[in-house]
Amino acid sequence: MTLRILRLAALGLLLAQAACTSGPSPDTEGYTDQVMADRATKDQFMGTDAESPIPADKRKTLLPLKYYPVDPAFSIPAALKLQQERPVFEMPTSTGTVRRMQLVGVLEFTLQGQKMTLGAFVEDGTREISTLFVPFADQTTGKETYSAGRYLDLHPTVTGYYTIDFNRAYNPYCAYNSSYECPFPPPSNRLKVPIPAGEKVPEQGPAA
Repeated sequence: MTLRILRLAALGLLLAQAACTSGPSPDTEGYTDQVMADRATKDQFMGTDAESPIPADKRKTLLPLKYYPVDPAFSIPAALKLQQERPVFEMPTSTGTVRRMQLVGVLEFTLQGQKMTLGAFVEDGTREISTLFVPFADQTTGKETYSAGRYLDLHPTVTGYYTIDFNRAYNPYCAYNSSYECPFPPPSNRLKVPIPAGEKVPEQGPAA
């Protein structure tokens, strides 16, 4: 069953740029321009599309979305260490229910000289993986960024090497509309450093 919080993926608005491959760091100018263009595309979707999670009467208040300035230093290489078996995590959600997610593997990377890890998940029962779901929290969570954490989407690669791009970290839909069910990052995906990159907390809380 497709997660409602990942419906942007189906629209192909952002995942083409979030697709992760091995390779060098992005060139600053072209990379920044592309991220900014993708943010503008997302604003257009949020403001005009029937699938937008933002209620029509809240769009003038919540748009344009708030972001940190683009910083290529937060786009970093990572290696995915696959799990021999996919353990199931029961992730609490914003509606008080539990979402069953399978841990596909652990992304290992170095950021600002510190070794870190983030788990990459799929919904329990997924047979063919098209997107890895990486929820996370950090030291900005609940302050400058959304209190329930933020998400990254990664496309599987044949090499096992990825690019984690925190400039593309985005809020779950429940940040804009409380009717959406959004899993909270597990303790293992709560980074003990600030990640001042990607989307910030909305101007106001989620609409009912």
